[in-house]
Amino acid sequence: MEPRNQTSASEFILLGLSENPEQETLLFALFLCMYVVTVVGNLLIILAISSDSHLHTPMYFFLANLSLVDFCLATNTVPKMLVNIQIRSKSISYPCCLTQMYFFHFFGIMDSVLIAVMAYDRFVAICHPLHYTTIMSPRFCGLLAGGPWVFSYFISLTHILLMVCLVFCGNNKIPHYFCDLTPLLRLSCTDTSVNKIFVLIVAGMVITVPFICILASYARIIVTIMKVPSAGGRKKAFSTCSSHLSVVVLFYGTTIGVYLCPSSVRTAVKEKASAVMYTVVTPMLNPFIYSLRNRDLKGALRKLVNRKITSSS
Repeated sequence: MEPRNQTSASEFILLGLSENPEQETLLFALFLCMYVVTVVGNLLIILAISSDSHLHTPMYFFLANLSLVDFCLATNTVPKMLVNIQIRSKSISYPCCLTQMYFFHFFGIMDSVLIAVMAYDRFVAICHPLHYTTIMSPRFCGLLAGGPWVFSYFISLTHILLMVCLVFCGNNKIPHYFCDLTPLLRLSCTDTSVNKIFVLIVAGMVITVPFICILASYARIIVTIMKVPSAGGRKKAFSTCSSHLSVVVLFYGTTIGVYLCPSSVRTAVKEKASAVMYTVVTPMLNPFIYSLRNRDLKGALRKLVNRKITSSS
């Protein structure tokens, strides 16, 4: 009997987004541009927040953490896809595949939990403004930001430990552009029921629970805002939440479709399209979403750019 920790596949073939060479050339240019925008945008957000003392508040602290996670999430998947297109090779070794899958889930879980933490921050700021500085103390903010890193580490590691117990034989082609959990489980020729149960449990913890917490937070926020007597006050309160709500819709709308919808309604094309949304599009758009309607952040970005121009001249 073959040991459970043995795998007959030394590498996998990532089929990518397209097998048409002409389409791949177009995809290379498109994703390269998107990745550059993602890197520059998120690093600018981090630099602007760290360099401006006026932005050293809980809201911007969590935003800087989100920008770091978005940068890492995109960097874990996009460069490998670009290299594969450029060198016309779609193979990825078994250890590299597991490593990519580990970091994908690590930063994906971080993203989900941080978005929920940011919703809680807005809830406290709007519903309990007089107690905001007391509740959102530096120590508590550190726990809210640091806790997800520890939580993500153990969950992602458990995914990998369960994955190395599987045997892969025969087909080694992954209909995706990176090593994701669900397509890999389909390739295994051993029982994956334990893995699938753990996927559902984790999806409940890192997608359903944060999403419900966000909905509850915004329900309370809306009730509080509607009690504000002036139209200007209500508009200002809503504007502080609109950016975050946009990110919530983008991120959870796609992840719920991939990890919580029945497998009977999921296809490889739908999974790849959803993955592009939350691994490439959302990290690229987040800096624009959070900065375009934020006067303080736009001012900090302007100061940062002007400082760099002045120092280089």
